[in-house]
Amino acid sequence: MNFELTEEHQMIQKAARDFAQNECLPGVIERDEQQKFPKEQIRKLAELGFMGMMVSPAYGGGGMDTISYVLAMEEISKIDASVSVCMSVNNSLICWGIEAFGTEEQKQKYLTHLSRGLKNDELYIGAFLLSEPGAGSDATSQQTTAQDMGDYYLLNGTKNWITNGSTASVYLVMAQTHPEQKSHGINTLIVEKGWPGVTIGTKENKMGIRGSDTTSIMFTDVKVPKENRVGEDGFGFRFAMKTLAGGRIGIASQALGIAIGAFELALKYAKERKAFGTEIMHHQAIQFKLADMATKIEAARLLCLKAAWEKDQKQDYTYASSMAKVYSSETAMWTAIEAVQIHGGYGFVKEYHVERLMRDAKITQIYEGTSEVQRIVISRTLLQ
Repeated sequence: MNFELTEEHQMIQKAARDFAQNECLPGVIERDEQQKFPKEQIRKLAELGFMGMMVSPAYGGGGMDTISYVLAMEEISKIDASVSVCMSVNNSLICWGIEAFGTEEQKQKYLTHLSRGLKNDELYIGAFLLSEPGAGSDATSQQTTAQDMGDYYLLNGTKNWITNGSTASVYLVMAQTHPEQKSHGINTLIVEKGWPGVTIGTKENKMGIRGSDTTSIMFTDVKVPKENRVGEDGFGFRFAMKTLAGGRIGIASQALGIAIGAFELALKYAKERKAFGTEIMHHQAIQFKLADMATKIEAARLLCLKAAWEKDQKQDYTYASSMAKVYSSETAMWTAIEAVQIHGGYGFVKEYHVERLMRDAKITQIYEGTSEVQRIVISRTLLQ
Protein backbone atom coordinates (compact mmCIF):
# COMPACT_ATOMS: atom_id res chain seq x y z
CA MET A 1 0.00 0.00 0.00
CA ASN A 2 1.63 3.23 -1.21
CA PHE A 3 0.48 6.59 0.13
CA GLU A 4 2.98 8.64 -1.87
CA LEU A 5 1.93 10.71 -4.86
CA THR A 6 3.69 10.05 -8.13
CA GLU A 7 5.82 12.73 -9.70
CA GLU A 8 3.06 13.36 -12.24
CA HIS A 9 0.48 13.75 -9.49
CA GLN A 10 2.71 16.21 -7.68
CA MET A 11 3.13 18.26 -10.86
CA ILE A 12 -0.63 18.41 -11.40
CA GLN A 13 -1.16 19.35 -7.75
CA LYS A 14 1.38 22.16 -8.00
CA ALA A 15 -0.09 23.46 -11.26
CA ALA A 16 -3.56 23.57 -9.70
CA ARG A 17 -2.23 25.23 -6.54
CA ASP A 18 -0.38 27.89 -8.54
CA PHE A 19 -3.48 28.53 -10.64
CA ALA A 20 -5.66 28.90 -7.54
CA GLN A 21 -3.26 31.30 -5.84
CA ASN A 22 -2.44 33.39 -8.90
CA GLU A 23 -5.71 33.38 -10.83
CA CYS A 24 -8.52 32.59 -8.38
CA LEU A 25 -7.51 34.36 -5.17
CA PRO A 26 -7.34 37.89 -6.64
CA GLY A 27 -10.90 39.23 -6.69
CA VAL A 28 -12.52 36.17 -5.09
CA ILE A 29 -14.34 38.24 -2.45
CA GLU A 30 -15.61 40.72 -5.05
CA ARG A 31 -16.84 37.91 -7.33
CA ASP A 32 -18.69 36.42 -4.37
CA GLU A 33 -20.32 39.74 -3.43
CA GLN A 34 -21.29 40.57 -7.01
CA GLN A 35 -22.30 36.99 -7.94
CA LYS A 36 -19.93 37.33 -10.88
CA PHE A 37 -19.36 34.20 -12.92
CA PRO A 38 -15.58 33.47 -13.02
CA LYS A 39 -15.41 33.41 -16.80
CA GLU A 40 -11.76 34.40 -17.05
CA GLN A 41 -10.73 31.78 -14.50
CA ILE A 42 -12.72 29.03 -16.26
CA ARG A 43 -11.22 30.01 -19.59
CA LYS A 44 -7.70 29.76 -18.15
CA LEU A 45 -8.60 26.38 -16.62
CA ALA A 46 -9.62 25.27 -20.10
CA GLU A 47 -6.33 26.48 -21.54
CA LEU A 48 -4.49 24.49 -18.86
CA GLY A 49 -6.42 21.35 -19.84
CA PHE A 50 -8.35 21.08 -16.57
CA MET A 51 -11.88 21.08 -18.03
CA GLY A 52 -11.55 17.60 -19.50
CA MET A 53 -8.81 16.09 -17.39
CA MET A 54 -9.97 12.48 -17.52
CA VAL A 55 -11.12 12.40 -21.14
CA SER A 56 -9.08 10.36 -23.59
CA PRO A 57 -6.63 12.41 -25.69
CA ALA A 58 -8.44 10.96 -28.71
CA TYR A 59 -11.30 13.34 -27.84
CA GLY A 60 -9.17 16.29 -26.81
CA GLY A 61 -8.84 15.45 -23.12
CA GLY A 62 -5.88 15.17 -20.80
CA GLY A 63 -6.06 11.40 -20.32
CA MET A 64 -5.40 11.81 -16.59
CA ASP A 65 -6.64 9.56 -13.81
CA THR A 66 -9.25 10.35 -11.17
CA ILE A 67 -6.60 10.87 -8.49
CA SER A 68 -5.20 13.75 -10.57
CA TYR A 69 -8.69 15.21 -10.78
CA VAL A 70 -9.18 14.95 -7.00
CA LEU A 71 -5.87 16.71 -6.35
CA ALA A 72 -6.74 19.55 -8.72
CA MET A 73 -10.25 19.94 -7.31
CA GLU A 74 -8.85 20.10 -3.77
CA GLU A 75 -6.36 22.86 -4.57
CA ILE A 76 -8.82 25.05 -6.49
CA SER A 77 -11.61 24.57 -3.93
CA LYS A 78 -9.32 25.82 -1.15
CA ILE A 79 -9.53 29.23 -2.80
CA ASP A 80 -12.74 29.44 -4.87
CA ALA A 81 -15.43 26.77 -4.85
CA SER A 82 -17.39 28.70 -7.48
CA VAL A 83 -14.61 27.93 -9.95
CA SER A 84 -14.19 24.33 -8.86
CA VAL A 85 -17.90 23.44 -9.12
CA CYS A 86 -17.93 24.52 -12.78
CA MET A 87 -14.86 22.39 -13.35
CA SER A 88 -16.45 19.48 -11.48
CA VAL A 89 -19.68 19.45 -13.49
CA ASN A 90 -17.89 19.62 -16.82
CA ASN A 91 -15.38 16.92 -15.91
CA SER A 92 -17.23 14.29 -13.93
CA LEU A 93 -20.81 14.66 -15.16
CA ILE A 94 -20.74 15.97 -18.71
CA CYS A 95 -17.49 14.76 -20.22
CA TRP A 96 -17.41 11.47 -18.34
CA GLY A 97 -21.07 10.74 -19.11
CA ILE A 98 -20.72 11.31 -22.84
CA GLU A 99 -17.42 9.45 -23.10
CA ALA A 100 -18.70 6.46 -21.13
CA PHE A 101 -22.12 6.09 -22.74
CA GLY A 102 -22.32 8.32 -25.82
CA THR A 103 -22.08 7.28 -29.45
CA GLU A 104 -19.00 7.98 -31.52
CA GLU A 105 -20.94 10.68 -33.37
CA GLN A 106 -21.87 12.36 -30.07
CA LYS A 107 -18.28 12.24 -28.90
CA GLN A 108 -16.98 13.80 -32.11
CA LYS A 109 -19.67 16.48 -32.20
CA TYR A 110 -19.74 17.46 -28.52
CA LEU A 111 -17.07 15.80 -26.40
CA THR A 112 -14.12 17.00 -28.46
CA HIS A 113 -15.09 20.59 -27.60
CA LEU A 114 -16.38 20.01 -24.06
CA SER A 115 -13.14 18.30 -23.07
CA ARG A 116 -11.21 21.39 -24.10
CA GLY A 117 -13.75 23.78 -22.61
CA LEU A 118 -13.50 25.84 -25.78
CA LYS A 119 -14.98 25.92 -29.27
CA ASN A 120 -13.90 28.48 -31.87
CA ASP A 121 -12.00 30.21 -29.06
CA GLU A 122 -15.22 30.69 -27.05
CA LEU A 123 -16.04 29.07 -23.71
CA TYR A 124 -17.83 25.74 -24.31
CA ILE A 125 -18.97 23.85 -21.21
CA GLY A 126 -21.86 21.62 -20.20
CA ALA A 127 -24.64 21.41 -17.61
CA PHE A 128 -26.38 18.41 -16.04
CA LEU A 129 -30.17 18.74 -15.89
CA LEU A 130 -31.72 16.29 -13.45
CA SER A 131 -33.29 18.27 -10.59
CA GLU A 132 -36.81 19.65 -10.92
CA PRO A 133 -39.06 21.71 -8.63
CA GLY A 134 -40.61 18.47 -7.39
CA ALA A 135 -37.79 16.05 -8.07
CA GLY A 136 -34.54 16.81 -6.31
CA SER A 137 -33.18 13.88 -4.35
CA ASP A 138 -36.15 11.83 -5.64
CA ALA A 139 -34.79 11.63 -9.17
CA THR A 140 -37.34 9.00 -10.23
CA SER A 141 -40.17 11.57 -10.11
CA GLN A 142 -39.29 13.30 -13.37
CA GLN A 143 -42.05 15.56 -14.71
CA THR A 144 -40.09 16.81 -17.71
CA THR A 145 -41.28 14.82 -20.71
CA ALA A 146 -39.62 13.71 -23.94
CA GLN A 147 -42.43 12.54 -26.20
CA ASP A 148 -41.31 10.10 -28.89
CA MET A 149 -42.29 11.64 -32.25
CA GLY A 150 -40.57 9.11 -34.49
CA ASP A 151 -37.28 10.63 -35.57
CA TYR A 152 -37.16 13.18 -32.74
CA TYR A 153 -38.31 13.80 -29.16
CA LEU A 154 -40.55 16.69 -28.16
CA LEU A 155 -39.12 18.02 -24.89
CA ASN A 156 -41.25 19.92 -22.36
CA GLY A 157 -40.65 20.78 -18.71
CA THR A 158 -38.62 22.72 -16.19
CA LYS A 159 -35.29 21.95 -14.53
CA ASN A 160 -33.89 23.88 -11.59
CA TRP A 161 -30.71 24.30 -9.52
CA ILE A 162 -28.68 23.95 -12.72
CA THR A 163 -24.98 24.70 -12.33
CA ASN A 164 -23.59 26.44 -15.44
CA GLY A 165 -27.21 27.09 -16.39
CA SER A 166 -26.79 30.18 -18.57
CA THR A 167 -23.11 29.76 -19.44
CA ALA A 168 -23.27 26.18 -20.70
CA SER A 169 -23.51 25.49 -24.41
CA VAL A 170 -24.70 21.88 -24.02
CA TYR A 171 -27.22 20.34 -21.62
CA LEU A 172 -27.61 16.71 -20.61
CA VAL A 173 -31.34 16.53 -19.88
CA MET A 174 -33.15 13.72 -18.07
CA ALA A 175 -36.78 13.40 -19.18
CA GLN A 176 -39.64 10.90 -18.95
CA THR A 177 -40.60 9.18 -22.22
CA HIS A 178 -42.57 6.21 -20.88
CA PRO A 179 -44.34 7.26 -17.62
CA GLU A 180 -45.87 3.82 -17.15
CA GLN A 181 -42.36 2.38 -16.83
CA LYS A 182 -41.38 4.90 -14.12
CA SER A 183 -37.58 5.02 -13.69
CA HIS A 184 -37.13 2.62 -16.63
CA GLY A 185 -38.89 5.07 -18.94
CA ILE A 186 -36.47 7.98 -18.50
CA ASN A 187 -34.09 9.09 -21.26
CA THR A 188 -31.05 11.36 -21.33
CA LEU A 189 -30.92 13.82 -24.21
CA ILE A 190 -28.15 16.12 -25.42
CA VAL A 191 -29.72 19.55 -25.93
CA GLU A 192 -28.03 22.67 -27.28
CA LYS A 193 -28.73 25.97 -25.51
CA GLY A 194 -29.53 27.87 -28.68
CA TRP A 195 -32.31 25.57 -29.90
CA PRO A 196 -35.85 27.02 -30.26
CA GLY A 197 -37.95 26.52 -27.14
CA VAL A 198 -35.06 26.62 -24.64
CA THR A 199 -35.51 29.39 -22.05
CA ILE A 200 -33.04 30.27 -19.30
CA GLY A 201 -34.37 31.54 -15.98
CA THR A 202 -32.83 34.20 -13.75
CA LYS A 203 -29.70 33.49 -11.77
CA GLU A 204 -30.37 32.24 -8.25
CA ASN A 205 -29.31 34.51 -5.37
CA LYS A 206 -27.47 31.90 -3.32
CA MET A 207 -25.95 31.78 0.15
CA GLY A 208 -22.69 30.26 -1.09
CA ILE A 209 -20.76 29.52 -4.29
CA ARG A 210 -22.27 32.81 -5.42
CA GLY A 211 -19.97 33.19 -8.39
CA SER A 212 -21.19 29.97 -9.98
CA ASP A 213 -24.04 30.22 -12.46
CA THR A 214 -27.18 28.52 -11.06
CA THR A 215 -30.47 28.93 -12.94
CA SER A 216 -33.67 27.20 -13.96
CA ILE A 217 -34.04 25.97 -17.55
CA MET A 218 -37.42 25.69 -19.27
CA PHE A 219 -38.22 23.63 -22.37
CA THR A 220 -41.24 24.30 -24.56
CA ASP A 221 -41.76 21.92 -27.51
CA VAL A 222 -38.02 21.56 -28.08
CA LYS A 223 -37.28 19.17 -30.94
CA VAL A 224 -34.39 16.89 -29.99
CA PRO A 225 -33.10 14.56 -32.73
CA LYS A 226 -33.15 10.85 -31.86
CA GLU A 227 -29.39 10.68 -32.44
CA ASN A 228 -28.98 12.94 -29.41
CA ARG A 229 -30.29 10.32 -27.01
CA VAL A 230 -27.53 8.94 -24.78
CA GLY A 231 -27.71 5.16 -24.52
CA GLU A 232 -30.61 2.87 -25.28
CA ASP A 233 -34.26 3.81 -24.81
CA GLY A 234 -35.03 3.97 -21.07
CA PHE A 235 -31.38 4.20 -19.98
CA GLY A 236 -31.68 7.76 -18.63
CA PHE A 237 -32.14 7.03 -14.94
CA ARG A 238 -29.30 4.50 -14.87
CA PHE A 239 -27.17 7.00 -16.77
CA ALA A 240 -27.86 9.65 -14.12
CA MET A 241 -27.07 7.34 -11.21
CA LYS A 242 -23.85 6.01 -12.77
CA THR A 243 -22.71 9.51 -13.65
CA LEU A 244 -23.58 10.97 -10.25
CA ALA A 245 -21.50 8.28 -8.51
CA GLY A 246 -18.44 9.81 -10.16
CA GLY A 247 -19.75 13.31 -9.57
CA ARG A 248 -19.79 12.62 -5.84
CA ILE A 249 -16.02 12.13 -5.93
CA GLY A 250 -15.67 15.61 -7.40
CA ILE A 251 -17.94 17.19 -4.77
CA ALA A 252 -16.21 15.26 -1.98
CA SER A 253 -12.93 16.70 -3.26
CA GLN A 254 -14.46 20.16 -3.36
CA ALA A 255 -15.60 19.78 0.23
CA LEU A 256 -12.15 18.56 1.21
CA GLY A 257 -10.59 21.62 -0.40
CA ILE A 258 -12.96 23.99 1.41
CA ALA A 259 -12.11 22.29 4.71
CA ILE A 260 -8.37 22.59 4.07
CA GLY A 261 -8.74 26.23 3.06
CA ALA A 262 -10.58 27.03 6.29
CA PHE A 263 -8.08 25.05 8.37
CA GLU A 264 -5.05 26.75 6.84
CA LEU A 265 -6.54 30.18 7.49
CA ALA A 266 -7.36 29.23 11.08
CA LEU A 267 -3.87 27.85 11.66
CA LYS A 268 -2.24 30.99 10.28
CA TYR A 269 -4.47 33.22 12.38
CA ALA A 270 -3.81 31.18 15.55
CA LYS A 271 -0.08 31.74 15.10
CA GLU A 272 -0.50 35.51 14.73
CA ARG A 273 -3.38 36.50 17.01
CA LYS A 274 -2.48 37.26 20.62
CA ALA A 275 -4.79 36.96 23.62
CA PHE A 276 -4.00 36.82 27.33
CA GLY A 277 -0.37 37.65 26.68
CA THR A 278 0.47 35.02 24.05
CA GLU A 279 -0.45 33.75 20.60
CA ILE A 280 -3.74 31.88 20.78
CA MET A 281 -2.09 28.74 19.35
CA HIS A 282 -0.64 28.25 22.83
CA HIS A 283 -4.10 27.94 24.39
CA GLN A 284 -5.24 24.35 24.71
CA ALA A 285 -8.79 25.19 23.59
CA ILE A 286 -7.42 26.32 20.22
CA GLN A 287 -4.93 23.47 19.99
CA PHE A 288 -7.72 20.91 20.39
CA LYS A 289 -9.77 22.55 17.65
CA LEU A 290 -6.80 22.53 15.27
CA ALA A 291 -5.98 18.91 16.11
CA ASP A 292 -9.55 17.80 15.41
CA MET A 293 -9.61 19.76 12.16
CA ALA A 294 -6.40 18.16 10.93
CA THR A 295 -7.59 14.66 11.88
CA LYS A 296 -10.97 14.98 10.15
CA ILE A 297 -9.36 16.47 7.05
CA GLU A 298 -6.86 13.62 6.79
CA ALA A 299 -9.66 11.07 7.09
CA ALA A 300 -11.67 12.88 4.42
CA ARG A 301 -8.64 13.01 2.12
CA LEU A 302 -8.10 9.26 2.40
CA LEU A 303 -11.76 8.57 1.63
CA CYS A 304 -11.60 10.79 -1.46
CA LEU A 305 -8.43 9.17 -2.73
CA LYS A 306 -9.77 5.66 -2.07
CA ALA A 307 -12.92 6.39 -4.09
CA ALA A 308 -10.79 7.85 -6.89
CA TRP A 309 -8.48 4.84 -6.85
CA GLU A 310 -11.42 2.43 -7.05
CA LYS A 311 -12.79 4.34 -10.04
CA ASP A 312 -9.41 4.21 -11.77
CA GLN A 313 -9.24 0.46 -11.08
CA LYS A 314 -12.67 0.09 -12.72
CA GLN A 315 -14.18 -1.24 -9.50
CA ASP A 316 -17.67 -0.44 -8.22
CA TYR A 317 -16.97 2.85 -6.43
CA THR A 318 -20.56 3.79 -5.50
CA TYR A 319 -20.13 2.84 -1.83
CA ALA A 320 -16.75 4.57 -1.54
CA SER A 321 -17.88 7.74 -3.31
CA SER A 322 -20.94 8.04 -1.06
CA MET A 323 -18.77 7.66 2.04
CA ALA A 324 -16.30 10.22 0.73
CA LYS A 325 -19.06 12.66 -0.12
CA VAL A 326 -20.97 12.49 3.14
CA TYR A 327 -17.88 12.59 5.37
CA SER A 328 -16.01 15.26 3.42
CA SER A 329 -19.03 17.55 3.20
CA GLU A 330 -19.72 17.30 6.92
CA THR A 331 -16.02 17.85 7.63
CA ALA A 332 -16.08 20.97 5.44
CA MET A 333 -19.07 22.41 7.28
CA TRP A 334 -17.69 21.61 10.74
CA THR A 335 -14.17 22.84 9.95
CA ALA A 336 -15.40 26.10 8.45
CA ILE A 337 -17.56 26.81 11.50
CA GLU A 338 -14.62 26.12 13.82
CA ALA A 339 -12.37 28.33 11.68
CA VAL A 340 -14.82 31.20 12.09
CA GLN A 341 -14.87 30.53 15.84
CA ILE A 342 -11.06 30.65 16.07
CA HIS A 343 -11.08 33.97 14.23
CA GLY A 344 -13.66 35.34 16.64
CA GLY A 345 -15.19 38.60 15.46
CA TYR A 346 -12.77 38.78 12.54
CA GLY A 347 -14.22 35.52 11.24
CA PHE A 348 -17.53 37.30 10.79
CA VAL A 349 -16.19 39.78 8.25
CA LYS A 350 -15.43 39.13 4.60
CA GLU A 351 -11.78 40.14 4.37
CA TYR A 352 -10.66 37.09 6.38
CA HIS A 353 -12.32 34.68 3.88
CA VAL A 354 -13.52 32.11 6.44
CA GLU A 355 -17.13 33.33 6.47
CA ARG A 356 -17.24 32.78 2.69
CA LEU A 357 -15.80 29.29 3.05
CA MET A 358 -18.44 28.52 5.68
CA ARG A 359 -21.20 29.60 3.29
CA ASP A 360 -19.64 27.62 0.44
CA ALA A 361 -19.29 24.52 2.60
CA LYS A 362 -23.02 24.17 3.17
CA ILE A 363 -23.87 23.36 -0.44
CA THR A 364 -21.54 20.35 -0.42
CA GLN A 365 -23.97 18.69 2.01
CA ILE A 366 -26.84 19.27 -0.42
CA TYR A 367 -25.92 18.85 -4.09
CA GLU A 368 -24.96 15.62 -5.88
CA GLY A 369 -27.31 13.91 -3.41
CA THR A 370 -27.80 15.15 0.15
CA SER A 371 -25.95 13.62 3.09
CA GLU A 372 -29.15 11.79 3.98
CA VAL A 373 -29.35 10.24 0.51
CA GLN A 374 -25.71 9.15 0.72
CA ARG A 375 -26.42 7.42 4.01
CA ILE A 376 -29.21 5.50 2.29
CA VAL A 377 -26.77 4.39 -0.42
CA ILE A 378 -24.21 3.32 2.18
CA SER A 379 -26.73 1.46 4.33
CA ARG A 380 -28.18 -0.41 1.34
CA THR A 381 -24.74 -1.72 0.54
CA LEU A 382 -24.19 -2.74 4.15
CA LEU A 383 -27.54 -4.53 4.36
CA GLN A 384 -27.31 -6.53 1.13
